[in-house]
Amino acid sequence: MGIGKLYRFSDNKLVVKVNYQLQDASETKWWGELTLTDYMRINENEVYNIKLEDKRKGRCRLKKRVNRAVSGVPPRYIYRFTGTSLLE
Repeated sequence: MGIGKLYRFSDNKLVVKVNYQLQDASETKWWGELTLTDYMRINENEVYNIKLEDKRKGRCRLKKRVNRAVSGVPPRYIYRFTGTSLLE
């Protein structure tokens, strides 16, 4: 698991730090799963920039994995992120 940062694409402001696992790291088709380090609501209709531990970054979309909630109070969900730009 790596530690990264999630930024809102529209204004490039930091949203939250994330724990992520990159499943496919090819430059043009990359995706993985992440959990937020702090509890907050994420708008799945927004576009985000993710900055990975190794300083690579790219634009992505998030989708909540409904059947994969992380236990705890408040609940922290697992999100799948899918790249919509090059990972560079």
